[in-house]
Amino acid sequence: MLVKESVRTLLTDTANRASDYLEQLDDMPVLPTEDLRVKVLDFDGPFPDEGMPAEEVIDELDRIGSKVAVASAGPRFFGFVVGGTLPAALAADWLTSTWDQCNYAPVISPLGIELELVAVNWIRELIGLPQSSRGVFVTGATMASFACLAAARHHLLEKLGWDVEEHGIWGAPRLTLVVSDQAHSSVGKSLAMLGLGRGDVIRVPTDDNGAMIADEVPVVDGPAIYCVQVGNVDSGSIDPIAEICGRIRRATSWVHVDGAFGLWASVSPKYQHLLHGHHLADSWAVDAHKWLNVPYDSGVAFVRDPETLFRTFSTSASYLMDDRQKHIMSFLAPQLSRRARSIAVYAALRSLGRKGVIELVENCCRLAKLFADQLSDRGHTILNDVVLNQVLVKLNPERRDQIQEAIDTCAVFWTSNTNWRGDVALRLSLCNWKTTEEDIHRSVAKLDEILTANGC
Repeated sequence: MLVKESVRTLLTDTANRASDYLEQLDDMPVLPTEDLRVKVLDFDGPFPDEGMPAEEVIDELDRIGSKVAVASAGPRFFGFVVGGTLPAALAADWLTSTWDQCNYAPVISPLGIELELVAVNWIRELIGLPQSSRGVFVTGATMASFACLAAARHHLLEKLGWDVEEHGIWGAPRLTLVVSDQAHSSVGKSLAMLGLGRGDVIRVPTDDNGAMIADEVPVVDGPAIYCVQVGNVDSGSIDPIAEICGRIRRATSWVHVDGAFGLWASVSPKYQHLLHGHHLADSWAVDAHKWLNVPYDSGVAFVRDPETLFRTFSTSASYLMDDRQKHIMSFLAPQLSRRARSIAVYAALRSLGRKGVIELVENCCRLAKLFADQLSDRGHTILNDVVLNQVLVKLNPERRDQIQEAIDTCAVFWTSNTNWRGDVALRLSLCNWKTTEEDIHRSVAKLDEILTANGC
């Protein structure tokens, strides 16, 4: 066991190692080279009979892990939609692990619960959701959509006299599910976990940029869940939510917004018009570990009627408090044991302020447009209307694998490829607070070299 003095030494040494890593991050290869990647195998082996001193464990993790870790926190990681980590959020996350709070209820963590209430209210205000709505922290947008769609299932079936939590879905009235043909896979995963079926849905056609065509949205007679999207993961497009909400029968329908990263655009006076009508929905899923740049993992599920969340996820046991006035956040979420994600989010929001969040969003959108413009000026085809922070660059389909391999080994930047409207494309995502114009210039130069060499 460590004595108090050695704990301080261990944590100080770990902080120094972490600081060293961050100082080198901007100049590290974005993906580790193959010879470094194989070093992860060094962790494998039979479970030891004797333990290793804590300082040696940390040395091993740093010596191997800091070289093998993907530099996704750095300024030139453009793959998927992965944010970096703001300094205040990182430091707060260290404290979160130190405090080791279980965000169940105030009786076990008054600190974590109060900061969750504050952070959720700040996010609700920032992204322009109804004042009556309430949110709860979950692991990410997948679980946020799961929670929201579970609430939708409860609400619609309850109106038909069916208690789905008590009786399950066998024999329950049928719900119609309507999604975009560009719906994110996390929505399908959530529907599958809820027993609603990822394949048993009506898919609505989308326009050239991936936004749902409002006139194609069916008006369903019976109970229906409509899933719309703010921020297509490829193109960044946004579904016309106001038109869709105005078209359907609201008394028998539930509208859910998958806004994992795109909902943050509503913070900006420059981009909020693109989300016109998003407040009319019934539930919203948003990530904090994307555009807000807090450590993984962190998402928020918002529902217009908080009572619906409570009736969906509350439970009872002889040792559990059941007074809903006590802010038992675990009665609003799938998990009972919950990490205090609110602490890092509070720190991020407190350090940025409204102006800082706006600057973060608008700068990423500006850099995405710069990326697209510079590639276009060099003769490369941009396949999407760059409305937010996503850029699609057309590839030579016959050289897809070679291009990706060149990107994987170039060390300068990293991104992945996708299929888009019959074309093969690189998908560039700009959502890191550290990215600068110099990072764009440097990445464009290397990408131009790779694409030109492969007939693009």
